[in-house]
Amino acid sequence: MTSAPEKEPGIIRRLRPYLKYIKAVRGVVAAALLCGLIYGVANGAGLPLMAKFVFPRIFPPQTEATTDPGISAVPDNVAVDERTAERPPAEAELSDGETPDRQSNDVATWQVILAAIWLPIIFLIRGLAGYFNTYLIQLAGVRVLESLRLDFFRKLQVLPLAFFQDKSSGDLISRGLADTNQLQVTLTTVANEVFKQPITLVSALSVLVYLTLAEQGVGLVLISLAIVPVCVLPIRFVGDKLHRRAANLQRELGSVTDRFSENLAVAREVRAFNLEDYETGRFAAVTQALIRAQMKVVKYATGLTPAIEVISAVGISVTFVYAFKAQVPLGSFLAIIFSLYACYEPIKKLGNLNNEIKRGIAALDRLEVVLEEPVTIRDPEDPIEVGRLAGSIDFQKVSFSYKHGVPALSEVDVSIPTGNICALVGPSGAGKTTFAHLVLRFFDTTAGSVRIDGLDIRQMRLADLRRNIALVPQDPVLFNDTVGMNLRIGKPDATQEEVLSAAKAAFAHEFIEMLPKGYDTVVGERGVMLSGGQKQRLAIGRAFLRDAPILILDEATSALDSESEEKIQTALKGLMQGKTVLIIAHRFSTIRDAGQILVFEKGEVIARGTHRSLMEANDLYRSLYERQLSPA
Repeated sequence: MTSAPEKEPGIIRRLRPYLKYIKAVRGVVAAALLCGLIYGVANGAGLPLMAKFVFPRIFPPQTEATTDPGISAVPDNVAVDERTAERPPAEAELSDGETPDRQSNDVATWQVILAAIWLPIIFLIRGLAGYFNTYLIQLAGVRVLESLRLDFFRKLQVLPLAFFQDKSSGDLISRGLADTNQLQVTLTTVANEVFKQPITLVSALSVLVYLTLAEQGVGLVLISLAIVPVCVLPIRFVGDKLHRRAANLQRELGSVTDRFSENLAVAREVRAFNLEDYETGRFAAVTQALIRAQMKVVKYATGLTPAIEVISAVGISVTFVYAFKAQVPLGSFLAIIFSLYACYEPIKKLGNLNNEIKRGIAALDRLEVVLEEPVTIRDPEDPIEVGRLAGSIDFQKVSFSYKHGVPALSEVDVSIPTGNICALVGPSGAGKTTFAHLVLRFFDTTAGSVRIDGLDIRQMRLADLRRNIALVPQDPVLFNDTVGMNLRIGKPDATQEEVLSAAKAAFAHEFIEMLPKGYDTVVGERGVMLSGGQKQRLAIGRAFLRDAPILILDEATSALDSESEEKIQTALKGLMQGKTVLIIAHRFSTIRDAGQILVFEKGEVIARGTHRSLMEANDLYRSLYERQLSPA
């Protein structure tokens, strides 16, 4: 009967999928590990071997014969050879003009020079190996961070919009910056220390076992090594405590980033409503929570080193007493102490490595919220090839829910022929924007299908589908780039002539020419350098440039003054010729000429028709229209 395979440790299992980032820089990591190997051997064996073999030559043990001139160096019961007594062997080997003292001094000087050279050589090898180990690991680390952060950002680009509805931008920023940085530190630290420190420990233990066996046998070995396993106890205790606190620290850091991000986004409102002190108080509250979380991590992380050092000191003291009783020579004892010290140092660092792993796991937990989120809106495995679509839109028994039990649309059956202008009307939250977003496939239907030209949009590539749709939102977002590049979002390969033509059609060319650098003017973050009407006209210019068969207007003229609105309405009439247009209507003055108006209420299309027919037959439409016309 075969035994069940042994389960892989939890930490290794969690980190293993992410070791691919290390594989991408395996050459650099291998060189770093080689330097770590050299460092470990030099660090673990260099000083103990020096204490064993070099120190005794420099500091020979003093005997009574050499320290007390009144005592003979030769025992009474030993006969003295008269020939050697007359001419000592040492003197017989002296060359002419030399004295015994001079030869002794020459030998001692050579030994001192040897010892003096040994020490800097050890530290030179150790220092160079440690330097290149650290440098190469850092080099690998920044490359790992680049890949990890890029994968995180790339995943954000393909996640469905539903994922972002209950996520704050500040928290996602913290995950993409702070948590990826923490995981990078953990991966590179593990790759480095998990090899270097055991090598140091094994080297030191090998020397320790050799020295203790040579001096006193198994007894001294057991006494010296008995304390090493005890050092594992605080490592396990601290590791258990640190994981939960590290996770809390990462969450609090996300809260601080979120508060920063939110405050910067509403700077105008903060000043308009005198919220400066209120916002400062809110920020102080989250920073205080962050400090508390940080100090809890510091408490356990920094407590590990002194705990191991105290245990190590106890072990050295016990060894000291046993060595005294066993009359271990000073040189051998120093070598054993150096070996013990060299053992405890990697144990401390392996303990800190365990803490680092706990912090990395806490960061990984937060990153996996994004990295492991399923991408539900994706290209089909066998997509239908489509070019420029005609633009007819059909909703067939479409239902959709953002959350279970809360339907945003319920069994919607709508047909919009090619070239038809269709307005979507209804109270806030009735389902108008959801309807338009399903056409763009920002979400997938819960039931039913959305079809364009008779094809289910889920059978098309996302890029092909969206290339056939132009969107002008109510609150357009501009990127922190030039005016020209913001227009080219509609058509990245557009020529300068096409850009100028689109800007003129959107009545944007005139104000663009008045900007400091014209079309090369950087508009600032979210277009902060431009007015609301200017941003709206650039968004309309994108739609002109895209020239897609389907046009979605989310009250595209709402931010314009009356004169500009009149011009834009004229331009839009030309733009909409031959296109299928969805107008999400907030102001009824913009939809009177729509060929079809859909009235939404609680996710259902309760009426459809022209403005005239709905005014006569639908109470909700008529009440909404009259409410806008009535004086405030």
